[in-house]
Order: sequence, then structure tokens, then C-alpha cells
Amino acid sequence: MIFFARQMTVGFISTAEVPLTNLVSNEVLEIAELPLRFSSLTPCFRSEAGSAGRDTRGMLRQHQFWKVEMVSITTEEQSLIELERMTECAEDILKRLGLPFRTVILSTGDMGFAARKTYDIEVWLPGQGCYREISSCSVCGDFQARRMNARYRKEGDKALYFIHSLNGSGTAVGRCLIAILENYQQVDGSIIIPNVLQPYMGGLRCITA
Repeated sequence: MIFFARQMTVGFISTAEVPLTNLVSNEVLEIAELPLRFSSLTPCFRSEAGSAGRDTRGMLRQHQFWKVEMVSITTEEQSLIELERMTECAEDILKRLGLPFRTVILSTGDMGFAARKTYDIEVWLPGQGCYREISSCSVCGDFQARRMNARYRKEGDKALYFIHSLNGSGTAVGRCLIAILENYQQVDGSIIIPNVLQPYMGGLRCITA
């Protein structure tokens, strides 16, 4: 659902997936150039229509939030391998932060319109007593490539083939902050700072209540 501000006719971007993927729109790439990997940190805007009032308080569902987007452009033969690599990139962030998480494969009924296979990464939130999605990685096959006419040429082959595209979120920054606060909060209300973040906090190890 595109977010439109009042009295404005332009929509705000909901994810960097579309502009990143379209960097190869109408291009003919050489197979030696693949895979292409892009990433972007952008503010994302969503109306959250259809949420029926769920999770609209606090930071879980926001009209505006920051998110790292990952996009890969590759061949059909390498697309599923690239999906595993992309998913591991997102998982590695949570591992370094020491956050408990699980990775699940979505059923076809839960996948996005363009997706062929999707992994959801869910982080444990003690305050809610459940896992919540913090990242999603999908392989779209040649679905997007056919729409944007993105192709590549194999070595020694004059034929042109549609590229395969993948996209994933590095993690939603707001939800990641929630997970850190909830998983590292102590009984006295203080927050232990994950080891990997301490250099960015001036060496601070704990935020007191």
C-alpha cells in the first residue's frame, strides 16, 4: 500500500527494492558481470492500511522507518544459491547482536506477488512472548526481469536470457532496536549493550535505568 501525504499527489517509497532492482532496467549484461549486488539504507513510508489497529502503538508498526535493502541480480542457475547467501547476510546481523531468532520458509499463500521462494527471519521479543518478522528475503525468478526487460548474454552465445532478481531486508532498524531493548533488559531496568555495538557507544557497556 503506497503512502500518500495529505494534499500531495506523489507517493512515498515503501522500500528501496524497486529503484535498486530497476538499476538494470532495459539493460543487457554480460554473464561475467553477474552477480550484481546492491544495498541501500533509506527511510520507508507505509500507510499500514489493513492492520486493523494491531501494533499501531510504539515502534513495531510505523508510517516511517529506516531499513537496509539488499538486491541481487544473477542467473537462473545461481539464483537459489544467492538466496541462501542473502539470507545468511541478514542472519549474521542478528548473530552478531546476540539476538535469538528463527528462519522460516513461507507458504505460497503468504509470499509476495512476485516471489518464487521466501525466507522470513523472525526475532524473539520477550515482551510479547513471540517471534516477530524482522527480515524477509525472496527470489523472484525472472518475473521482475520480464517486466523491466533486464537480460544477460552468456559467453559465446548470441541469445539473450532474462536475469533473475532477489531482494531482502538487512533488518528493520526500529524492530531491531525493540529486540535489543527487550532481550538485554535486566531486572533493575538497565540495558546491557551488545558487545558488537559498544565501540559505537563510546565503550559504554550498560545503560542505567
